[in-house]
Amino acid sequence: MATAPDPGKSRSGDGAGGAPKPSQPLDAPVSPPARERPPVPPRPGSDGAGSTPPGRSRYWRWAPWIIFLVLIVGWNLLLVVPFGRSSSAQIPYSEFVTQAKGDNVATVEFNGQNVTGTFREPVLWPPASDTPAATGAPVASGAPVATSSTQPAAGGGAPVSYATFATVVPPDGDPALLPLLAEHGVVVSATDTSSMGGVGAALLGLAVTVLPLLLLVGFFVYAGRQAQRSQQGIFGIGRSTARLYNEERPGVTFADVAGEDEAKVELTEVVDFLRMPDRYRRLGARLPRGVLLIGPPGTGKTLLARSVAGEAGVPFFSITASEFVELFVGVGASRVRDLFSKAKATAPSIIFVDEIDAVGRQRGAGLGGGNDEREQTLNQLLAEMDGFDASTSVIVIAATNRPDVLDPALLRPGRFDRQVTVGYPDRAGREAILRIHTRQIPLGPDVDLAIIAQQTVGFAGADLANLANEAALLAAREGHQTVSLADFETSLDKVLLGTRQAALTDPQERRVVAYHEGGHALVAQVTPGADPVQKVTIVPRGRALGVTAQRPQEDRRNFGRDVLLARLAVSLGGRAAEELVFGEPTTGAESDLKAATDLARRMVGLWGMSEELGPVSYNVGERDPFLGREIAAPKEYAESTATRIDDAVAVLLEDARKRALAILTDHRSELDAIADELLATETVSGIRLAEIAAAHERPAVPAARRGLGRIAAASSKRRGSSGRVD
Repeated sequence: MATAPDPGKSRSGDGAGGAPKPSQPLDAPVSPPARERPPVPPRPGSDGAGSTPPGRSRYWRWAPWIIFLVLIVGWNLLLVVPFGRSSSAQIPYSEFVTQAKGDNVATVEFNGQNVTGTFREPVLWPPASDTPAATGAPVASGAPVATSSTQPAAGGGAPVSYATFATVVPPDGDPALLPLLAEHGVVVSATDTSSMGGVGAALLGLAVTVLPLLLLVGFFVYAGRQAQRSQQGIFGIGRSTARLYNEERPGVTFADVAGEDEAKVELTEVVDFLRMPDRYRRLGARLPRGVLLIGPPGTGKTLLARSVAGEAGVPFFSITASEFVELFVGVGASRVRDLFSKAKATAPSIIFVDEIDAVGRQRGAGLGGGNDEREQTLNQLLAEMDGFDASTSVIVIAATNRPDVLDPALLRPGRFDRQVTVGYPDRAGREAILRIHTRQIPLGPDVDLAIIAQQTVGFAGADLANLANEAALLAAREGHQTVSLADFETSLDKVLLGTRQAALTDPQERRVVAYHEGGHALVAQVTPGADPVQKVTIVPRGRALGVTAQRPQEDRRNFGRDVLLARLAVSLGGRAAEELVFGEPTTGAESDLKAATDLARRMVGLWGMSEELGPVSYNVGERDPFLGREIAAPKEYAESTATRIDDAVAVLLEDARKRALAILTDHRSELDAIADELLATETVSGIRLAEIAAAHERPAVPAARRGLGRIAAASSKRRGSSGRVD
């Protein structure tokens, strides 16, 4: 494999492509390949960038006070401050009588003591002191109106022409007013103020006096509720945060789960017990108290648990184990008690605890004492599961991908009575999963899900869902009406090999990468028993400068020593090609060396496949060790044995390098042809590789060189034969 350099290095070996990386422990299901991904930028708030300013919470705390102050000030301004200029002239009562006597009043309306009306001719008001209008005389039509700049008003303001007026009648009234208005032909009207007017005035006065008080009381009620809510948050910290999915909500059933038929058979009995418990109790059977789902990530453990609740039609409490643990010791135990009390109150019910290894780790192993919060939570969980009444229909379903770290007391019968393994689906299971995830996707006529299932060996359900979604996204981006097989193939390359990067521009670097990838492909193609090479490319993918991809034809879960030795040879095929052609290795084989060394150490230290050390397991090369247990456990071998282990690993790697170098030397012309083809087209398919091989006569490999056994390519560093060579 050739990969892009890390900072501070000329070229690194991490990436997708080149030599095959070893599979998982061979007794585990095979899986799809892992790939090196570019660093993910930190989320806002993780390092302070883009996070909420520290003082923002204080601003929100003062917001209710600010809103209350604005309302009070606004209300007072509305009542006190006049907005705009009045449309009527506010004249004295004497001026009103003068205008009436001068036949300049057309209409009058009485509203209690308030009088409003209209002039026959507009009047300048306030009158100017040195003009004929000083007495409020009518203004002739078209006459200029005095302004403050030419004629100062008596009242200190500029005179304005008004067609309407308003005044107030004296409290005792004026007996001569109505005869005067009738004499001069004024139209008189009045408004009844005994009912509506009095009510309106009363309501207005009530609003003026009571509304501010109501606002003040409402604010204090709101503040009190906020304080009470905060107090409840403090004293309610021990309450369970489990989410409840009841039978009235649309649920997941076994019809939505595919590829795990064996696990569904195990869980069907639990469903039957929840539906008809008397049928089993009549024969003395006891309800299983716990079911532990064990399997790699993405295999559908949570989906299976929800399908059990959906099939049984019972309440389903879902919580992550990490939600039990808080800063204060005892909070987790309190939440466990609260969760079980809620489940018993709604029995029959199901409690699902995801990632139970967060609280269920073995006590006393490694670091940490017996009084920390996690162990107190585990103790309470053990006590609650032991305290089930035989007639209580509550089942605890837990999921984990680390069963090796769980406390033995948690796994004993009576707590988790059943352990259901949820592994990677086989070819038929993958096809069924693809059918579920493509139910809402319009597929093209050329799409055959069986072929896609064959090409996705080792994929879990989550991987297949991601593949279907990537294909749909690609088709939508390209403007297709349906999702075609080409969309699935492009998306599969993206998932397996990484995102396509810019092509190499340096001629010498392209030549090195071409021979490197050609070495991987040639060793895998020439050796019998190797998985077929699907494609070879020198187009950078992710951090890899080139990729050699292989697709196993069948699912494999058990591998012999010859197969593993062959994988070592294929892993070192790229480095051997560099030594053969250029006379020295490059840093592009870094991840090849890591993968080969890891596989060789497991062969020697775990599986006893070293002729020098014999069939002995030293727990060397074990993946995902429990950190605390590894610290506490002493080495099971002497320092001299450790030296022998290192020597045995070095022997395996050197033999594999010589094996790959011998194969490439015997097939040098074919290696040159593959490299030239890669330099010309950048990508060579498996079919084209077969044509190149047929055009070159390949001599038989000498018997001495066949002693290392057959070569089978590893397809993934993370999972077994998954379809990609790293």
